[in-house]
Amino acid sequence: MRTLHSTALALAAVMASAAPVFAQQAAPAMKHQDTEVYAPVPPIVTPGTTDSAPPSDAIVLFDGKNEDQWVSAQDHTPAQWIVHDGILTVSKEKGIGNIETKKTFKDYQLHIEWRIPANIEGSDQARGNSGVFLASTGPGDAGYELQVLDNYNNKTYVNGQVGAIYKQAIPLANPARKPGEWQSYDVVWTAPRFNADGSLKTPAYVTVFMNGVLVQNHFQLQGQTLYVGKPFYKAYDRAPIKLQAHGDKSEPISFRNIWARDLTFDPSYTLK
Repeated sequence: MRTLHSTALALAAVMASAAPVFAQQAAPAMKHQDTEVYAPVPPIVTPGTTDSAPPSDAIVLFDGKNEDQWVSAQDHTPAQWIVHDGILTVSKEKGIGNIETKKTFKDYQLHIEWRIPANIEGSDQARGNSGVFLASTGPGDAGYELQVLDNYNNKTYVNGQVGAIYKQAIPLANPARKPGEWQSYDVVWTAPRFNADGSLKTPAYVTVFMNGVLVQNHFQLQGQTLYVGKPFYKAYDRAPIKLQAHGDKSEPISFRNIWARDLTFDPSYTLK
């Protein structure tokens, strides 16, 4: 006697064999608008002030004096941004481009302060655009970008506004200060892990405070942050932190007081 289970299996086999086969069609080319969203708009939050002094175990990446901890992201020659009055300003000179840290990181805590020029012009993405790349995995790779932009009074797609993990995570709030005022990011980055064959073992996670306000709460990244297309993971071990010299025509952004704490587990550490 045929059981209900065997009958169901036989029926499923018949249905599968009878399913039509469709010719696979090539997907149309994507445009950058395909991955831009404009709602929900994060609420505006007035930030408080924070103590930004580095802790005793911090790796000071910029102390206002020089670019000794930085190199060109393209060819690893000495960084050529502008150091003046204790701050580091993006160079708009052709061919200089992005800079990245000499030191590489896996998991870390990062503090960085930045300022949009008071006389900023432009709109949307062409208004004080820069980025903190939490892992710069190579000149040809997109990396993992935390967006920097003036959104004090400037509308754009919300997964590309200040505090966004670019094209992936809308910030939980918009605590932007006015152009000309210093702002801060405090970041906890958990790097992705990969298997020996390069496949993803565990994804990347990030928590971000902007001006003391939580804007990303242990967000799980889907891969690199792409301008066009869907994110994907590409295996890497450790990577530098990169600052972006964006190609828009707005006035250059400045940075100061940059430090990190390496959070990668050290198996040689023991409690005393």
